[in-house]
Amino acid sequence: MALNKKSVDDFNAAGRRVLVRCDFNVPLKDGVITDDTRIRAALPTINKLIKDGAKVILCSHLGKVKEGPNEKESLAPVAKALEEKLGKSVNFVSDYNVTGEAATAAVNAMKDGDVVLLQNTRFRGKEETKPTDAGEAFAKELADLADDYVCDAFGSAHRAHASVAVVTKYITEKGGTNAVGYLMQKEIDFLGNAVENPVRPFVAILGGAKVADKLNVINNLLEKCDTLIIGGGMAFTFLKAQGYEIGNSLVDDEKLDYCKEMMEKAKKLGKELLLPVDTAVADSFPNPIDGPIDVEYVDSTAIPADKEGLDIGPKTQELFATAAKNAKTVVWNGPMGVFENPTLAKGTIAVAKALAETDATTIIGGGDSAAACNQLGFADKMSHISTGGGASLEFLEGKELPGVYAADDK
Repeated sequence: MALNKKSVDDFNAAGRRVLVRCDFNVPLKDGVITDDTRIRAALPTINKLIKDGAKVILCSHLGKVKEGPNEKESLAPVAKALEEKLGKSVNFVSDYNVTGEAATAAVNAMKDGDVVLLQNTRFRGKEETKPTDAGEAFAKELADLADDYVCDAFGSAHRAHASVAVVTKYITEKGGTNAVGYLMQKEIDFLGNAVENPVRPFVAILGGAKVADKLNVINNLLEKCDTLIIGGGMAFTFLKAQGYEIGNSLVDDEKLDYCKEMMEKAKKLGKELLLPVDTAVADSFPNPIDGPIDVEYVDSTAIPADKEGLDIGPKTQELFATAAKNAKTVVWNGPMGVFENPTLAKGTIAVAKALAETDATTIIGGGDSAAACNQLGFADKMSHISTGGGASLEFLEGKELPGVYAADDK
């Protein structure tokens, strides 16, 4: 994986029109932003370009836009939030066409240090299509507005979308620079280096519901890490593959042979593969998810046939925490149980606490683990929390991310 990419520090943006692909896909309720983390994460790159005297043109998607362009998924609230945070006016081009006459006029009127925000890129409809047809016309129109391009949207970097990867082709054609922003650089530094060049011992912790979601991650990480810890719902498929009773616990029956293969691979490579030794079981899944629930702790090899495993037990918490505390690099993706429930969050809390207390480089791979760290109050104790769930998973699989790959090499 080529990770030595040009960043915003590697070109002179003074007086140039710079298109920045951000990740402003923020949660909205009644038109109000309920979590502005992604907007705050984009500020260092935007401020750097303003300070350099660039004409800064921002673009992003928001939501899935299944019903076509609509005001509920407009970037208008983002423009307002950006104005407050940047302390300067942001010219929001509300045109649903994104790159039409209104956008061209707004960009033509820009002075050095000005900021323009384009409308939701998905309003064009071509944004999400497969790479072969990823809105070539749209990508070219975006490039026509700018001289250089900066990708700072790691959450979308695993998609070969018009505004993420295809636009770079047209920027290159006009002799411009394609760089990554500070947020992308941080993701590359932490996630990329953790997998490609970790300080050892390197411990990887995988949780979450399904083995199927993390097939390639397990395979790739077994070759890279020293210890692989598997918790969460996916652990039950591994336990069943060993011939143990797992009751009504979540299981991926089609992946039993795969789990056997992975356990065999770990043995062959001399890697430690840790599975839960005890489990929190209940009669059924909590309903509502955060409602009160009675649990008991049993050995993972002896789960009663009428019970369901919903979290790791205290002995496993200690086992996993010890492994994490002895590491120099830890990557964690996926909770250890139903962390949305206070009774069943204990396993996830124990792992988060162990990571918070270690001197190791701790990297949280986006998605539910990031949500768990934020909710449980451990976020500021981690070295890095990834901003992209799907993108960080593909990075951990060893895949080349289109949004990273498309940037110019140094």
